[in-house]
Amino acid sequence: MDLVDSNNDDAMDVDRPSSSNTTRQHEQQPNGAQAGPSFLSATAQGKQVARRASSVPLHPLTYAVGYVYAVEMLVHFKRAEDGHPEQPLRIKQILETLMRNNLTDKMKQIPIRKVHKNEAMLVHSEDHWDKILQIQYMTPQQLVDSEEYYEQMSLYVSEGTTTAALLSCGGVIEAALAVARGEVKKSFAIVRPPGHHAEPEEHMGFCFFNNVAVAARVVQQQTNIRRILILDWCNGTQRAFNDDPSVLYISLHRYEEGIFYPCGPFGSLESCGEGPGLGYSLNVPWPCPGMGDADYLHAFQRVIMPIAMEFAPELVIISAGFDAAEGDELGQCLVTPAGYAHMTHMLSGLAGGKVVVALEGGYNLDSISNSALAVTRVLLGQAPDELPPMVASAEATETVWLVAKQQSRFWKSVDAAACEPREEVDKISFSIPEILKAHRQYYLYTTHEMMQIPLMNEALESRFSGQVMSTPDLLENNTIVLFVHEFGNLRMELESSARCDVHLHNSYLIDLSKEMVEWVTKEGYALVDMNLFPKPVEKQNVTRNRQNIDESAKDVLTYIWDNLIQLSDASRVIVLGHGPGCRAVTELLTRRAVGMMKKVKVFIQVVGLQDSPHTPGNSEDLRTWCKQNSVIMSPATHPMHLGKDKPGVLKKHSRVFPIDEPHSVQLIQRAMPVIRDYIKDKLGEANGAAAAPVP
Repeated sequence: MDLVDSNNDDAMDVDRPSSSNTTRQHEQQPNGAQAGPSFLSATAQGKQVARRASSVPLHPLTYAVGYVYAVEMLVHFKRAEDGHPEQPLRIKQILETLMRNNLTDKMKQIPIRKVHKNEAMLVHSEDHWDKILQIQYMTPQQLVDSEEYYEQMSLYVSEGTTTAALLSCGGVIEAALAVARGEVKKSFAIVRPPGHHAEPEEHMGFCFFNNVAVAARVVQQQTNIRRILILDWCNGTQRAFNDDPSVLYISLHRYEEGIFYPCGPFGSLESCGEGPGLGYSLNVPWPCPGMGDADYLHAFQRVIMPIAMEFAPELVIISAGFDAAEGDELGQCLVTPAGYAHMTHMLSGLAGGKVVVALEGGYNLDSISNSALAVTRVLLGQAPDELPPMVASAEATETVWLVAKQQSRFWKSVDAAACEPREEVDKISFSIPEILKAHRQYYLYTTHEMMQIPLMNEALESRFSGQVMSTPDLLENNTIVLFVHEFGNLRMELESSARCDVHLHNSYLIDLSKEMVEWVTKEGYALVDMNLFPKPVEKQNVTRNRQNIDESAKDVLTYIWDNLIQLSDASRVIVLGHGPGCRAVTELLTRRAVGMMKKVKVFIQVVGLQDSPHTPGNSEDLRTWCKQNSVIMSPATHPMHLGKDKPGVLKKHSRVFPIDEPHSVQLIQRAMPVIRDYIKDKLGEANGAAAAPVP
């Protein structure tokens, strides 16, 4: 292939597509006629037309599947005795495996080229582009001296890095355009270095350009295709489309509460996009290594395919990272080639079969070549190999259920109740949450004379009846505690759902409520206790919701504030949100900012490991108020305390208390002494409830 070798950076931006089997142009004769007249014939008009050789079929072959490959991508390698997992043999062995099984004979080789600067900048910054181009001009000594710098970003560079990175990205673009323009139905980009960890402003994790992200943008720019689904069965790419509703991003990856690469909360199940893109990012964060075919296919069947079909993409791009393949020492998961084949087969049913597969990670040579072989066979129309009987693990079913709960707020095709892990029971059985709620209502009434607050709305009453309780002195007491929580949040942070009955652990919330009520009674405060765990609704009544919390929960809180707390004699209100209740009370603060800033003296969020503190609307007065009155309590191991985010959190809230308790069930119990002391200090009381209102 032709490669431009110039000191001009932009020269590397203008390569034409080329291929190793490109036909050589015929030499021109002095009179302008082409050489080789033996295969030319004259027509009636005197024009010369090439004759068809007898060895050429009457009807030329048409290919439904294409592939991209170039040996020039092998020039990116690490000069070291121990080598590197991201090595040139990755793509070389994949191609050899496909050729050995006679698959490339059935595929069209799509000409490859380097990515253009204007294409890369659809995703990346100009500074990012310049950084990668400058690598080619580094001297051997500079390459050696920079090793430590690049290793901090999980990268290595060599003389051929720039060329390989440009070709890798350009190859995925050409593979995607070939499908988008109808030249082939499906394509496989056998490229390296990978791209799915590269962010708009930075290269990292073996990746330089985000190949798939750039290709998606180019397709949207140069064709009529707008809705694109990107599925990454490893990790990455989300940041490039975080606020874009035209791209549905789905990722299944090993997460382990944010400690597995690339670390942090961005790959959590609650990271669902932002702004117009809210709901268009879906993360399935596996809590441990060892996830296999049954786990991945369970996620596909329960969550991924329903959402994908509701989104109805016009093009599917698979970031085919084979890190999760059985035998890969980095990913440490157990997905077989047949498992990858079944996932590809399901995705091929979308977008009229227009599928692009782009190689990403995967570092065991046998694992990636066998997995790529299975995927390519499916692209060519073969049925995936049969899988043995299997059942998803407890960790997988728990994770998928939590993901379904999160995504059901955005997609009406997701049935979270159907994903809930449960044993086979008779139809006359009662769910544990409903039993616990009924017991809790009985306990609060018989012990503390707390009353059920009726909701004057049929829809709200049907979902939250019996879940909002208050002490009888609500309207007369000078101080009110509004405590908002949810049963379901106790399940989210269990470390081993395989060895405990999650429903039984909900009883801890009863003990928590008991302790809270006893403290409020002792202090002489009034209490409004709201459980946010709603009763299920009929499927036909579920509507798509673009908000982060259930609209009905926000409506209940607004109703309580408008009709009870706002009209009461209380001049001091204490708001306490636990787990998902934090989001609910923050939304209430945004809705009723003026009244709450006047009455609320203490605003506390108790967040778990998988939660993030919430901040209300962008009003300057509200931000100032939060800085004076809003408090965050979270486990000491929360990423907020361990990373660089704490200064940003402190800019929005008054104080952040680390609590030495990682489990959500015990978190608020461990935090109760801190909560009590802080409230007393904030209200200016020495001994509790009898103090006069603050002037």
